[in-house]
Formats: sequence, structure tokens, C-alpha cells
Amino acid sequence: MINLIIGKKGSGKTSRMVDDLNEHAVDHAQNVVCIERGRRLDRYVKYQIRLIDVSEYPISGFDNLLSFIAGISAKDYDITHLYIDSIFKVAQDDSYENLEKFFENLSEFLKDHPFIVNVLLSTDEDSLSERTKELVTVIEY
Repeated sequence: MINLIIGKKGSGKTSRMVDDLNEHAVDHAQNVVCIERGRRLDRYVKYQIRLIDVSEYPISGFDNLLSFIAGISAKDYDITHLYIDSIFKVAQDDSYENLEKFFENLSEFLKDHPFIVNVLLSTDEDSLSERTKELVTVIEY
């Protein structure tokens, strides 16, 4: 399952994500990973959440990001939730066409690796293609 959390820049997407992450931290049955670019969430997220700063890895583009997610899943086979903060920044690609292809490939990957993916994107629903809306559950803030 892929949730695409959208809203204008400054609408509170990241602060709501931090609240969600910290709620997951109290449930020891959950294994939660959050991918970000930079280390801006370290002070806000409880230590039980695995924060990954992709700027420490050679990731450029959505194909590299999907491979990175597959690698994380291979190491931590019991992931329950994956969060991606600011997908265009993390992937270093701001193409909606490439984002759609990423969601297609991620959906296929999740058939064999059933965890919930929450992706944050600063945009409005009108910017998303119909195909993208079919692939994800759009949540607008």
C-alpha cells in the first residue's frame, strides 16, 4: 500500500509525519524506517525509528531509490512502515512522469514485500496524473 501525502509547502506535512513516526515508536511490534535528505528530523523523531539520510549514499533518480528500498527490505525483512520525506529531494528528480513510473515499480515490489509506504510531496492533486492517482492513495493536507 502506498499513501501519497500532498500539500503545499509549509502545510504541515512533515510535522504530521513526525507525529505519526513517534506514535509508531511506542509499538514495539512495528519496524519503521524513514528516508530523508539531510538530518533535519533527528531532533524530533524518537530513537526507535530508523532514520536514513540518503545524502550519505550514491542515490540519484527513482531507479536508484527503488534499489535502495529493496536493499533496506532485504536487510530488515520485517519492515512494517516506510516513510519518504520530500520524495523529489530524496530522489533528486522532480519529474512527475518518473514519479509515476517509480510508483508502478514500487507497487510491483510491494506485492512480495507487504509494508506500508508513506510518501510526502509538496504539490496539489491537479499536478498528479490519473495513473498516479490509481497507484496510490492520495491524502491531502
